[in-house]
Parts: sequence; C-alpha cells; structure tokens
Amino acid sequence: MDKKTILAIVLSVLVVLLYQIFFMKPPAKTPPAAQTATKQETPAASQTTGAAPAAVTAPSQTAASPAVASLQPTTVPEKDVRIETPLYTAIFSTRGATLKSLKLKGYRQAINQDSELIDLVDVKTGMPRPLTMTFPESDLNVPAESSFEVNAASLDLTTGQESRSLTFSVTYPGEIRIDKTFTFHPSKYVIDLEVKATNLSGRPLNQNGSLNWNQYVDPKAETDSYTHVGPITMVGKDVELQEIKKLETNKLLGPNVAWTGFENKYFISALVPQNPSLSSVSLAKDGRDMTTVSLKGPKNLIPPGQAGYFLYSMFLGPKDHGLLKAQGVGLEDSVDFGSWLKWLAMPMLWVLNYIYKYLPNYGIAIIVLTLIIKIIFWPLGNISYRSMKEMQKLQPRMKEIQEKFKSDRQRLSQETMALYKAHKINPMSGCLPMLIQIPVFFGLYKALMYAIELRHSPLIWWIQDLSAKDPYYITPVIMGATMWLQQKMTPSTGDAMQQKIMLWMPVIFTFLFLNFPSGLVIYWLFNNIFSIGQQYYINKKVA
Repeated sequence: MDKKTILAIVLSVLVVLLYQIFFMKPPAKTPPAAQTATKQETPAASQTTGAAPAAVTAPSQTAASPAVASLQPTTVPEKDVRIETPLYTAIFSTRGATLKSLKLKGYRQAINQDSELIDLVDVKTGMPRPLTMTFPESDLNVPAESSFEVNAASLDLTTGQESRSLTFSVTYPGEIRIDKTFTFHPSKYVIDLEVKATNLSGRPLNQNGSLNWNQYVDPKAETDSYTHVGPITMVGKDVELQEIKKLETNKLLGPNVAWTGFENKYFISALVPQNPSLSSVSLAKDGRDMTTVSLKGPKNLIPPGQAGYFLYSMFLGPKDHGLLKAQGVGLEDSVDFGSWLKWLAMPMLWVLNYIYKYLPNYGIAIIVLTLIIKIIFWPLGNISYRSMKEMQKLQPRMKEIQEKFKSDRQRLSQETMALYKAHKINPMSGCLPMLIQIPVFFGLYKALMYAIELRHSPLIWWIQDLSAKDPYYITPVIMGATMWLQQKMTPSTGDAMQQKIMLWMPVIFTFLFLNFPSGLVIYWLFNNIFSIGQQYYINKKVA
C-alpha cells in the first residue's frame, strides 16, 4: 500500500471526525444544575394558575360543554410528599399531583463529592411542573392546577423490596373524579402511573388524556457537538430528535408512539403509553424557554357511574443501555450509538463492562480492550506491515518503470502489475487490513463517547473523568508523539512530498483530540503504542 492510499484513509477518518465536531448543529444545553436532566414539555395553556387548561394541550379542542366552566382549580394550600428509594429522592406536590424534584442518588452534577445530585426536574416559578395531567379534546378538561388530596404524607422504600403506591385524588361533584396512582419500585428507575377518571355526571363523557412533561431550557447554556438536549420520540421503529431552537410552536407526532420524553447525553425522562397505536405526541415551547412534551390518548367513552383508565410507565434515570433495554420498548435506542455502528458499539461496551467486573477501573478496562482488539487484528496488521516493507524494496524498480513508461499509462499499469506478480505482492494487502479496522474504530468511538459508565469515572492521577477532556492535555500530546513515531517507523513508499504531508498528520490529530473525552484519547494512545510494538517486531523480523 502506497502513501496515497494511507493518506486517503487517514483523511477520510479526519473528515468524518471534523464534521461531527464542527458542523453538527447541537441543540441548547440546560444550565449546569439541570444539565444532565431529561426534559419534557406540557401544553402552554396549563401554565397559568387559575385558568382552565382546556386551551393548553388541545390544538383541535372540541367546544367546551357548559360543565367546563364550573371546573375551576381549588385553592387548598399546597403540600409536598417525599418519596425515598435506594436510587432516587422524589418530591411530589398536591398541586396538580405533579413532580417537583427527582434527584438521582448515584449521579452528581460535578465530579467532586460535595456537588449537588442530578435533578431531572427544572422548572421556574409559575411554570407548570412535570407529570401534569390534562384532558384536551374532551367533554371535561380538568384544570392542571387542581388541588389534590393524597393518601400518605411520605413513602420510604429504602428498606424492603416491595413496591408501594401513592394516590392523589380530586373530585368535582356531579361531574368527574380524578385519581392519579403512582407506583414506585425500590430497585428500578421506573414509576408506573394509573389515571382513573370516574364519571359522576348523568351523561356519557368522552375523555382524552394527556400526560405532560415540562422542562426549562436555558437558551444561553453552552453547547457541544456530541450532545442532543431536547425532546426525543420513538414513532414506530424510528427515533425522532427535536432541536429546541428549531422546535415549532406546536408539533404533532404519531400515532404509534412507543415512548417519548426529554433527553441529554447521559439522562432521559421517558413517558411510555400502554397503547402505542392509539397514542400521539404534541411538542411545544413558549416564550419563557419552557419545553413541553405531551403524550396524548387514547380516548375513552365513560358511561355514567363508571370509570375510564389511562395507564403509563415512566423511566426517569440514566441512559444505561442495559437498564433501558430491560424496559422492552426500545428505550435503548435513545443512546446515540448510531443506526449501524451500534452493532459494533454494543458488543464493545459489553466487553468493556465485563472487563470492569474484574478490573474495576474503566481506564484500565479501555487499555485491556484496546489490547484485545490489537490481538484480534494482529495477523492482518502483520500482513499490512509486511506488504508495505516489500513494496518499499521495490521502490527503485518502480521509479525506473514510471520513468520509462511515463507517457504510456496502459503500459505503465501492465508493467507495474507484472512487477507485483513476479514478487508475489498484492498491493491491496497493505490497505485492506486498515480498511477493515476503520468500522471497529468508529464503533468503539461511539461506545466510549456515549457510555454513561465513563461519566465521572477516573483512570489515575490527573484524569478523574474519562468522559471529559484531559484538563492538562497530557494524553493528547503523548498520543501525537506516538503517532509521529509510528509514522517514522512505517516503510515509506511514496515521494518526498507525500511523506511530508503524512508527517503533519500527528500534529493535526493532536489538535483534533485536545477536546475529545480522555477515554477515547487513551484508546488511540495505547493503540498507537501497541502498533509501534508490532511494527518494531515486523521490521526486526523482516530485516
């Protein structure tokens, strides 16, 4: 393989990486306090206290019946209900039976131990909170700000393994009663929700439920090229991402919604309907930088004296691939491993986690995984290095042929192939092993870039977070030096100009990797070190 082929391969990799870093338009991040939180949206109309949310989430709402005017939110003092589990602390409010806070006990905003826990809820004063329940396109639209009664002052699930429930209730005499029952599981990030609407009137009621997640998003927050912060929805088998800056005033998705929610790089708040085929999603944002995700449907015709039910499950937690996959609804696709690269990224992540069981340091696990990959491709590497070495020996003869037949391209090609055949050299054998390894690199690139396992995970000394860049740029500089050494050891088969261009590649890659997660830089660094050892072995053996 000549230098032109190597240059083409390296530049192809470089173009893809540069595109992802500089040209992919990221959505706005949330502020540091909620940067890792998942985010959802609620109908704009339900935002104002004391106004019937009929106009909130209902873009095509039916005319209000005379009973709607009588459904005014009550003004009973608000009470908080605290839920403690081994995984999180949640605080619910009796105002709307909504979620005020959900702090994940195993995850902090920063790496220092006194940093605040990640809170998946971020709303400002006067904004509607997550898990509001409204009834757009219904005969009765219960106000989102209704004051509910609750059957317990708190729940503690830190001892024992049994699930426990909390029920919020509000009654509008002669019209409707709403019961919102949340079921908590001590060892899961899943919360089940049953909304029961009992018809207290003397006529049938046509009710369509809407479960809403509201989230404030700071438009001035920093952005990067790797993170999507905003609504995410699986419609059918396709995952649709919405950039907040480009979000329409009221966008509809569905039906056949498997789940919807609000995500960032490492966390997600997902709402899962019981009946996807009859569910749709409404996305909206308002002038207060609040984003709302509304999971709507299905419609229920409730006879007098009977009840209709709206059932959901919610995953509120880290984007751990194993935990998400266990939900059985395709939530694991929210981890950005790519459409086809995931078939390489997921096995590598599985191997990485397996190594971590025995070597509880993800930095060491990355080095071991790099060594395993190098051993697997060792025979192909030997073929590539040997081929380049043999082609280097033929350079004097190649120059003679090029000079002799420089005006006859066909004859030049024939003589070149004859020379390769006489010396039993296949020019493709030098570049084919490298081409095979490129998808493996990108698969590992995706796995290390988005695996939550690396978040706030240390290696040693100054590298305390493998998901963040090296704070002192030590590893990228060493990586560049090893890449330069590898270039010097590689047999040169091109002209002087090509060799000079190739020597600039370590400099380019050093600057490229300065802001990469240190876990990815460590992989590339040790891949270079192992490649240098293999190159030294081949050069010595051939010599």
